[in-house]
Amino acid sequence: MVCAPPEYGQSCNPISGIAGAYPTLSSDAKNIVADPAGRPKRALRTSGRRTPGDLWPWLVVPAALTVVAVGAFPIVYTALLSLLDVSGGFPVLLADPRFIEAVRRTLTLAAIALPIELLLGLALACVFLGRMPGKSVFVTLLAVPALAAPTIGGSAWRILFDNDLGPFNQILGWITGAAVVVQWTKDPDFIPAAILIADIWQWTPFMFVLLYAALSNVDRDHLVAAEIDDAGPWRTLFIVVLPAIWPAVGIAILVRALDLLRLFDVVLALTRGGPEAETLSLFAYERLGQASGSGGVAALAFAVLLMVSLPLTLLFSSSSAGRAR
Repeated sequence: MVCAPPEYGQSCNPISGIAGAYPTLSSDAKNIVADPAGRPKRALRTSGRRTPGDLWPWLVVPAALTVVAVGAFPIVYTALLSLLDVSGGFPVLLADPRFIEAVRRTLTLAAIALPIELLLGLALACVFLGRMPGKSVFVTLLAVPALAAPTIGGSAWRILFDNDLGPFNQILGWITGAAVVVQWTKDPDFIPAAILIADIWQWTPFMFVLLYAALSNVDRDHLVAAEIDDAGPWRTLFIVVLPAIWPAVGIAILVRALDLLRLFDVVLALTRGGPEAETLSLFAYERLGQASGSGGVAALAFAVLLMVSLPLTLLFSSSSAGRAR
């Protein structure tokens, strides 16, 4: 124990001696007082270096400017050009009955095909989840349509729907007991049904693969607990299974919704185009070369972009709001 010498006018107090042996911080937290007994003070300043938390806005600025320059500027410019060009922009496009009909047809096909593909994919995933002989072979065969190009699928169904070469009408005739003569790819009353059949055949396996993978990862302990509680299959499905696979279901719905809103290649291969089968993408494909002026092209491109990006924006907004709550 060392006390201050008597000439400094400090008594030998063990507690004060221990306290005075260590530096203390001044009230402004910048200068360090080395000796509170009257000796010369040595001032030390804290480091002026910035922490990573202080630098994050400057690190984000380049990425934000890049996103604005590459993504936002073309969209904003196209929207302004569409609104300002009164001779060929949105006023002319919205007055076109073929455009309104193409939007209506696209939304109708998407609203019908999406829930059917989702339910069929979920049902197939539940069937193949259990043990069965040759399951790997059947799962592989079910995934084949999703691996084919949509133009190939559309061309194949065009042959199947053919009244002379295809078996579709013949099978319907065997079922109904009467001859069936239907021009599936030419009759305006049956073209939507033909498009739906071809799209559901090709993309239900996509839903099946995603949902089958999600169901395979459901916690078995929860299923066993539901079985012990005698929950039943439907209650187990809605209380245990669906909440567990909901992220995969959301991704599947989002991907297929965007594809259905951009429905183009299978329709072109199946029907060879025409006003009776015009979806929004097919309308844009046929009209872009005929549009007069830059305003018409910009309005049509922005309309297609808005139809495709709006569901994605709404989904991200709702998910962000849910995380914030």
